[in-house]
Amino acid sequence: MYRTAIASLNPRFRVLLQLLPTSSPKLEIFAMAERIGSQKFVSSFYTSAISKPMSYFLCKSNVLGNYSVRALGPISNNLGFIRNPKPLPLRFMSTSSNQQSFAVSYLINSLGFSPQTAVSASKYLNFETPEKPDKAIEFFKDYGFTQTQISRVFKKCPGLLLSDREKTILPKLEFFESKGLSGPELAKVVSGFPYILRNSLAKQIVPSYEFFSNLFQSEEKAILTVKRCPDIICRNVEKYVAPNITTLREHGVPASNIATLLHYQPKAFMISMDRFREIVEEVERMGFNASKMKFLLAVFAFRAMSKQTWESKVDAFKKWGWSDEEISIAFERNPWCMMASEDKIMACMDFFTNKMGWSPCRVANRPVLLTLSLKKRVIPRCSLFQVLLSKGLVEKEVSLAALLETSEEKFLKKFVKCYKEEAPELLKLYKEKMDLSKG
Repeated sequence: MYRTAIASLNPRFRVLLQLLPTSSPKLEIFAMAERIGSQKFVSSFYTSAISKPMSYFLCKSNVLGNYSVRALGPISNNLGFIRNPKPLPLRFMSTSSNQQSFAVSYLINSLGFSPQTAVSASKYLNFETPEKPDKAIEFFKDYGFTQTQISRVFKKCPGLLLSDREKTILPKLEFFESKGLSGPELAKVVSGFPYILRNSLAKQIVPSYEFFSNLFQSEEKAILTVKRCPDIICRNVEKYVAPNITTLREHGVPASNIATLLHYQPKAFMISMDRFREIVEEVERMGFNASKMKFLLAVFAFRAMSKQTWESKVDAFKKWGWSDEEISIAFERNPWCMMASEDKIMACMDFFTNKMGWSPCRVANRPVLLTLSLKKRVIPRCSLFQVLLSKGLVEKEVSLAALLETSEEKFLKKFVKCYKEEAPELLKLYKEKMDLSKG
């Protein structure tokens, strides 16, 4: 009958059971239950023909909520690595199970976790009463975190729910407040990257912050950089950022340009020194001038994608008739054009060539067009232009810069307001198109 219980357990332990010689007691090792408090397992154990009481055979071994179940009888030489544990009363078997069950229920009801997320997070938690986690939630509420932000913090870092807030969390929040990051902004940064609260204030956060503050010669820029990319303050700046800054300086990049890139795109520096040097040398071979900002934009573009992704985008342009030379020239004119996704490249080229009738070569000469929002700028403006064209109010060969690259104010002045008598419906039509783009 004892094999009935085994049938519900992990298969790899059934194999272990088969190693026992037939002369051994019926149960040398039972296995690890798949789930906590397996009813099928317990029920089968009670109904088996084993003469010893259940507490004689069971020992507690809590590993993230599972139990190993072993016999206390003589051990076969074939399984000599197993030693007879001291018997543990069955009543202790439910302790960890109850704790995990309570934690799962708490996470679902108090923090809105899904059952699956709650079970996963409960592996790192051990509490049977709501007192401590309630205080943790209240602590973040007092700091202005919304319920959604609080839930996000504990989903990513469940251990913070039971941490010593006065020693590990409060000093870090106070540090950021002292640097001008507070209220909703602080809540947004921390909830977006709560791992920052797990880093040492003295050994990691403060030294990293001081590094950026000294580099920028501005605490305001340092804290803005942290807001844009909170994880950069948790990285080893001496291992990643500093060597990569040195590489740029060695290639003649001005300090002011380096600071600008680090301020606006700090992730560009979060890469190994060897890979970063490869990218810089590749950009240099392409003919970019290291003294210009485009050099760093090209570095960032290469840094932001794998070689495979780069090649896929090149292939996408070639599908629309672009030559290698045109792709190279477009990238030199506006490195940001290669930051567009492959889907966006295809969508933009389809609209420009098939809807507007512009040649691929014409678009290649204005690569900035690929960086504009198709939905929010290109389509609304081009729709209005087609109305003007249908009324004979404009020529087909329009300046793409004037149509798509100018500010909203200049666009309205050139293509809407000056035609209010010939086409009074233009402004209304344009506003409708803009409203649709926001939907």
